Amino acid sequence: MPSFDIVNRIDLQEVDNAVNNAKKEIATRYDLRQSRSELDLDRKEGKINILAADEMKLKAIKEIIITHLVRRKVEPKGLHFDDHEPTSQGNLKCSGTFRQGIDKETARKIVKLVKDTRLKVQAAIQDDQVRVTGKKIDDLQSVITMLKEKELEIPLQFVNMKD
Repeated sequence: MPSFDIVNRIDLQEVDNAVNNAKKEIATRYDLRQSRSELDLDRKEGKINILAADEMKLKAIKEIIITHLVRRKVEPKGLHFDDHEPTSQGNLKCSGTFRQGIDKETARKIVKLVKDTRLKVQAAIQDDQVRVTGKKIDDLQSVITMLKEKELEIPLQFVNMKD
Protein backbone atom coordinates (compact mmCIF):
# COMPACT_ATOMS: atom_id res chain seq x y z
CA MET A 1 0.00 0.00 0.00
CA PRO A 2 1.53 3.39 -0.99
CA SER A 3 2.58 5.72 1.82
CA PHE A 4 4.75 8.70 2.67
CA ASP A 5 5.91 10.52 5.79
CA ILE A 6 5.41 14.15 6.70
CA VAL A 7 8.38 15.42 8.72
CA ASN A 8 10.03 18.63 9.87
CA ARG A 9 13.81 18.33 9.55
CA ILE A 10 16.43 21.04 9.40
CA ASP A 11 19.73 20.34 7.63
CA LEU A 12 22.21 21.64 10.21
CA GLN A 13 25.10 21.55 7.72
CA GLU A 14 23.24 24.03 5.51
CA VAL A 15 22.46 26.13 8.61
CA ASP A 16 26.17 26.09 9.49
CA ASN A 17 27.02 27.26 5.96
CA ALA A 18 24.40 30.03 6.17
CA VAL A 19 25.74 31.21 9.55
CA ASN A 20 29.32 31.30 8.22
CA ASN A 21 28.21 33.33 5.19
CA ALA A 22 26.22 35.67 7.45
CA LYS A 23 29.31 36.17 9.66
CA LYS A 24 31.29 37.24 6.60
CA GLU A 25 28.58 39.70 5.60
CA ILE A 26 28.35 41.11 9.14
CA ALA A 27 32.12 41.67 9.15
CA THR A 28 31.94 43.68 5.92
CA ARG A 29 28.68 45.62 6.44
CA TYR A 30 29.29 49.33 6.96
CA ASP A 31 26.51 49.80 9.53
CA LEU A 32 27.76 46.87 11.65
CA ARG A 33 31.50 47.40 11.25
CA GLN A 34 32.32 49.65 14.24
CA SER A 35 29.95 47.97 16.72
CA ARG A 36 30.16 44.74 18.64
CA SER A 37 28.13 42.23 16.65
CA GLU A 38 28.47 38.49 17.10
CA LEU A 39 26.71 35.50 15.61
CA ASP A 40 27.37 31.88 16.47
CA LEU A 41 25.69 28.51 16.05
CA ASP A 42 25.38 25.79 18.69
CA ARG A 43 24.93 22.67 16.55
CA LYS A 44 24.21 20.33 19.46
CA GLU A 45 21.21 22.32 20.67
CA GLY A 46 20.22 23.75 17.27
CA LYS A 47 20.49 27.36 18.47
CA ILE A 48 21.75 30.59 16.98
CA ASN A 49 23.08 33.18 19.44
CA ILE A 50 23.20 36.85 18.45
CA LEU A 51 24.90 39.70 20.28
CA ALA A 52 24.41 43.27 19.02
CA ALA A 53 25.01 46.82 20.22
CA ASP A 54 21.41 48.02 19.84
CA GLU A 55 17.98 46.98 18.62
CA MET A 56 18.51 48.22 15.06
CA LYS A 57 21.70 46.18 14.66
CA LEU A 58 20.00 43.14 16.19
CA LYS A 59 17.18 43.41 13.66
CA ALA A 60 19.71 43.77 10.82
CA ILE A 61 21.57 40.64 11.93
CA LYS A 62 18.29 38.67 12.11
CA GLU A 63 17.46 39.76 8.56
CA ILE A 64 20.94 38.78 7.36
CA ILE A 65 20.69 35.28 8.85
CA ILE A 66 17.19 34.76 7.43
CA THR A 67 18.39 35.89 3.99
CA HIS A 68 21.29 33.45 4.09
CA LEU A 69 19.03 30.61 5.27
CA VAL A 70 16.74 31.21 2.30
CA ARG A 71 19.74 31.22 -0.05
CA ARG A 72 20.79 27.84 1.35
CA LYS A 73 17.21 26.52 0.88
CA VAL A 74 16.49 26.23 4.62
CA GLU A 75 12.96 27.29 5.56
CA PRO A 76 13.13 30.29 7.91
CA LYS A 77 9.79 29.21 9.46
CA GLY A 78 11.78 26.55 11.32
CA LEU A 79 13.72 29.24 13.21
CA HIS A 80 12.04 30.82 16.23
CA PHE A 81 13.70 33.85 17.85
CA ASP A 82 13.25 34.50 21.57
CA ASP A 83 12.79 38.01 22.95
CA HIS A 84 16.00 40.00 23.21
CA GLU A 85 17.45 40.83 26.59
CA PRO A 86 20.13 43.30 27.72
CA THR A 87 23.61 42.22 28.77
CA SER A 88 25.81 43.72 31.48
CA GLN A 89 27.88 45.72 28.95
CA GLY A 90 24.81 47.46 27.51
CA ASN A 91 24.47 45.21 24.46
CA LEU A 92 21.49 43.08 23.47
CA LYS A 93 21.49 39.33 23.10
CA CYS A 94 18.97 37.10 21.43
CA SER A 95 18.83 33.41 20.67
CA GLY A 96 17.00 31.57 17.93
CA THR A 97 16.01 27.92 18.11
CA PHE A 98 15.42 25.56 15.22
CA ARG A 99 12.29 23.51 15.74
CA GLN A 100 12.70 19.97 14.50
CA GLY A 101 10.02 17.32 14.41
CA ILE A 102 6.28 17.80 14.47
CA ASP A 103 4.75 18.44 17.89
CA LYS A 104 1.53 16.65 18.90
CA GLU A 105 -0.75 19.64 18.39
CA THR A 106 0.50 20.34 14.87
CA ALA A 107 0.37 16.62 14.06
CA ARG A 108 -3.30 16.53 15.11
CA LYS A 109 -3.97 19.56 12.92
CA ILE A 110 -2.31 17.82 9.94
CA VAL A 111 -4.35 14.65 10.53
CA LYS A 112 -7.54 16.73 10.67
CA LEU A 113 -6.63 18.52 7.42
CA VAL A 114 -5.98 15.17 5.73
CA LYS A 115 -9.30 13.74 6.94
CA ASP A 116 -11.16 16.86 5.77
CA THR A 117 -10.05 16.19 2.19
CA ARG A 118 -12.47 13.22 2.08
CA LEU A 119 -9.91 11.20 0.12
CA LYS A 120 -9.42 7.52 0.80
CA VAL A 121 -6.26 7.96 2.83
CA GLN A 122 -5.34 7.45 6.47
CA ALA A 123 -3.01 9.62 8.50
CA ALA A 124 -1.31 8.29 11.62
CA ILE A 125 0.90 10.11 14.11
CA GLN A 126 4.21 8.32 14.70
CA ASP A 127 6.48 10.04 17.26
CA ASP A 128 7.49 13.33 15.60
CA GLN A 129 6.16 12.57 12.11
CA VAL A 130 2.87 11.78 10.39
CA ARG A 131 2.51 8.79 8.04
CA VAL A 132 -0.13 8.97 5.31
CA THR A 133 -1.23 5.78 3.55
CA GLY A 134 -3.71 5.20 0.77
CA LYS A 135 -4.55 2.91 -2.12
CA LYS A 136 -3.76 5.37 -4.90
CA ILE A 137 -0.62 7.43 -5.36
CA ASP A 138 -2.75 10.18 -6.92
CA ASP A 139 -4.61 10.57 -3.60
CA LEU A 140 -1.30 10.86 -1.76
CA GLN A 141 -0.09 13.49 -4.21
CA SER A 142 -3.33 15.41 -3.68
CA VAL A 143 -2.66 15.39 0.07
CA ILE A 144 0.88 16.71 -0.51
CA THR A 145 -0.44 19.50 -2.73
CA MET A 146 -3.10 20.45 -0.19
CA LEU A 147 -0.59 20.58 2.69
CA LYS A 148 1.85 22.70 0.66
CA GLU A 149 -0.91 25.27 0.12
CA LYS A 150 -1.79 25.47 3.82
CA GLU A 151 0.08 27.94 6.01
CA LEU A 152 1.38 25.96 8.97
CA GLU A 153 3.76 27.41 11.56
CA ILE A 154 6.48 24.86 10.75
CA PRO A 155 8.06 23.82 7.45
CA LEU A 156 7.04 20.39 6.19
CA GLN A 157 8.99 17.89 4.11
CA PHE A 158 7.46 14.88 2.41
CA VAL A 159 9.82 11.91 2.50
CA ASN A 160 9.90 8.14 2.24
CA MET A 161 7.34 7.79 -0.59
CA LYS A 162 6.77 4.06 -1.02
CA ASP A 163 4.77 2.29 -3.66
